[in-house]
Amino acid sequence: MSMSDKINSAASVAADEQPTVLSVQQLDISVRTEAGIVPLVQSLSFDLKRGETLAIAGESGSGKSLTSLAIMGLLPPPAVHVAGGEIIFDGSDLTKLPETKMQRLRGDRIAMIFQEPMTALNPVMRIGDQLTEAIRAHEPMSGRAARTRALEAMKAVRLTEPERRLKQYPHELSGGMRQRVVIAMAIALRPDVMIADEPTTALDVTVQREVLDLLRILTAEMGMALILITHDMGVVAEMADRVLVMQKGQLVEEAEVRTLFAAPQMPYTQQLLSSVPRMGQGRESAVDTSVQPLISARDLQVTYDLRGGILDRVQARVHAVEKINFDIFPGETFAVVGESGCGKSTVARALTGLVPHEGVIKLEGQPILRDRASQLANTRAMQMVFQDPMAALNGRMTVGDLVREPLVIHDIGTPQSRTNRAIELFERVGLGAEALDRYPHEFSGGQRQRICIARALALNPKLIIADESVSALDVSVQATVLELLQELKAELGMSYLFISHDMAVVENFADRVAVMYLGQIVELGSSAQVFGNPQHPYTRKLIAAAPFPDPDRALPPPEEHEDELRSPIIAMGQSPELLKYRSMGEGHLVAF
Repeated sequence: MSMSDKINSAASVAADEQPTVLSVQQLDISVRTEAGIVPLVQSLSFDLKRGETLAIAGESGSGKSLTSLAIMGLLPPPAVHVAGGEIIFDGSDLTKLPETKMQRLRGDRIAMIFQEPMTALNPVMRIGDQLTEAIRAHEPMSGRAARTRALEAMKAVRLTEPERRLKQYPHELSGGMRQRVVIAMAIALRPDVMIADEPTTALDVTVQREVLDLLRILTAEMGMALILITHDMGVVAEMADRVLVMQKGQLVEEAEVRTLFAAPQMPYTQQLLSSVPRMGQGRESAVDTSVQPLISARDLQVTYDLRGGILDRVQARVHAVEKINFDIFPGETFAVVGESGCGKSTVARALTGLVPHEGVIKLEGQPILRDRASQLANTRAMQMVFQDPMAALNGRMTVGDLVREPLVIHDIGTPQSRTNRAIELFERVGLGAEALDRYPHEFSGGQRQRICIARALALNPKLIIADESVSALDVSVQATVLELLQELKAELGMSYLFISHDMAVVENFADRVAVMYLGQIVELGSSAQVFGNPQHPYTRKLIAAAPFPDPDRALPPPEEHEDELRSPIIAMGQSPELLKYRSMGEGHLVAF
């Protein structure tokens, strides 16, 4: 039995024997609107035992996060409120406690880890000051004693150089480091209950693995009860002892994790599990690679100068992309995978002319020039779909205007023909013509992403670059959007550059896969080759780190392949000249 299995087994046994630490009974949460009171969560009941990990799963709008905010007493007043029921903790009903008493409990006895660590941390305060402030707010102690406690918490979450991290600001840390700081803040006072609200959704697969391993170990070592809120069923399978499945504010199923995955009872749970992409289904590419590539990149390199000092001189140079070569063929889905900072998105920006680069990029055999006329022509041939559809859409414009806008910029057609084109595109992506006059905020996340796809199709591009375009979507919405992309490729003969860190999605969606590490492509092949027989240690690490929707899967040791990756230049078989570079942050290469 592996260490992970022992931890899970011990935690499960301990939870069965432990008393209830938190009890939610018939909880109702409502919101006041101009039309009246609207229920958001209805008659929710569950018990949480000491040492147990309880997962609350479901899609956006199911009431998961509202439940956690109600427990913490953080529902936004006065509109959203607890309309009924009880939340019993340590003999008291939290819904009736005055704010002064809730402040003593919040962060001390009950702590919360939020999804986005950057918004949970004060950007103008050093990490150490934020930790000591939280500690001294609940326990009377000297600044030195609080600093010692903060350092202990930083060491507990396995942060490298914890003394130095205490002196840094949030923006100086990577996403994974910031999430560890938030966890350190949550455990500093050794709470009885810890709530983790989508703690790994925005993290790379390897960083996600580290955070999940950390949460698993900490709950076992400290005996805390953990409420894990997520829509990732792979994370649920790996972390939970028991699962609550919520839909539209109601509890639809509750079961022990193995029972839920082996025999889900409710149709919604069955649909949720069937939508989860699973690994082990890689396919051989059917794309004809003997024809002229649609896109060809040779010796593509992107560097950034880092300036500083009194004279603002160049002090270092970031090698974001280091002389890579690849082809994208007509009708192909070419995926690029890797962690944040490996150069994936920089490659996309280089193709579209958004960043200066060296090397040669050809479109259908012709070099892409950098003059304005050429860039406009390239824009028609290559369009992007971004990760966050709400940020990519102008909230002050109707979605009809947003889809017509590319046609206006390129002076294509008449106003009526542009409207007809917008109607055609909306119908193609599953939205009706009646949606044209609505604004982005009036649509769900999945619908907004469909609007972004419709806008990308307006100019009949030959290549669509999808940069993490489904990573923030619920699993069923993600499956629907991926199915739409496949249908559009079959109908229109387009190619995709699909950028992602979700290994299961890539394996099921891509024809060929390029794995990037420290600005270079370290492995390239068909989906079946890369996932079925990975050659590079970094590829093996990525695949091993991916959450898998199977509670009985043996989890990888935390440090698997780490020794091979400590010398990435040697592992990649690159020339000795690259030894002048060293790793910085989350994977950039810096020349000194």
